[in-house]
Amino acid sequence: MQEIVSLALSNLGSPIILSFALGLFAALGRSDLSVPEAAAKLMSIYLLFAIGFKGGVSVAEYGADIRLFTAIGAGVLMSFALPLIAFAMLSALTKLSATDKAAVAAHYGSISIVTFVAGTSVLAGRGIDSEGFMVAVAAAMEAPAILSALWLIARNNKGSGESRMDSDLWREILLNGSIVLLIGAFVIGMITGTDGMGEIEDFIVAPFKGVLCLFLLDMGLVAGRGLLQARGKINGGALAFAIVMPVLGSVIGLSLAMLIGLSLGGAVLMMILAASASYIAVPAAMRVAVPEADPGIYLTLSLGVTFPFNLTLGIPLYLAVAQTLYGAG
Repeated sequence: MQEIVSLALSNLGSPIILSFALGLFAALGRSDLSVPEAAAKLMSIYLLFAIGFKGGVSVAEYGADIRLFTAIGAGVLMSFALPLIAFAMLSALTKLSATDKAAVAAHYGSISIVTFVAGTSVLAGRGIDSEGFMVAVAAAMEAPAILSALWLIARNNKGSGESRMDSDLWREILLNGSIVLLIGAFVIGMITGTDGMGEIEDFIVAPFKGVLCLFLLDMGLVAGRGLLQARGKINGGALAFAIVMPVLGSVIGLSLAMLIGLSLGGAVLMMILAASASYIAVPAAMRVAVPEADPGIYLTLSLGVTFPFNLTLGIPLYLAVAQTLYGAG
């Protein structure tokens, strides 16, 4: 427990977390502080490219083995299964409609790439290495949860006669910009290797944490304004779900990571992927597939509650638990 508290306090004092807190408090205080939409989009493009490229370079340098394929398989399995667990938990804790429960559940089977990036930064700061192919696992976990959510909706709305698996939805799922950029950058890094990294290292490495701070400032603003707008829609059960579900997901992620033989760093990243909740890819797909689902509910829980929980307390908790089980100091 002391190690968890120490890690949490250290994490809370980092520029990354404090930048998010600044945005959150500015929004809750109704400040007119804002980040231009074009700038926020540019920062997200940079972060996705940088993390994907570095992951590809790592695979090119150290090679991939059977763990790459088993890790991707484990990630896909979790992405399919976690929404089913989330739906059952929401049924027990809330009185949300089946459609809203399924939409929320989809977010908790997919992943938050920014939480993943923050986790890699924490590991790097503590000198803990991880498998570069975890970027590929993150990309593979974006879409399956959406399919699980659509199955849940279809099961609970039999007889509606409405088909949701149309070409627009498949395009949204498979060609979502974040997935394309992450996988594309990973492939570029894998092809060019360390030589490619040497050419653009000053762009990929040095500015990374600074850009991440500004991006999280914007995320804090978005999360805070979402919380203000969602007052009255979210009850105590839904809030409890948004804290308990990531912890449960992290346990499942850790179990699979140890089963397939990931390193300490890889296990922590698998925990973070299983614990995080999407606020980019899944909301975009839900707008196409389930327009009647309330964004004020699913975005508030994923971005307004789970995201800050993971940044402040979740990542230190997952790291401390993994270190204990792996026997690392």
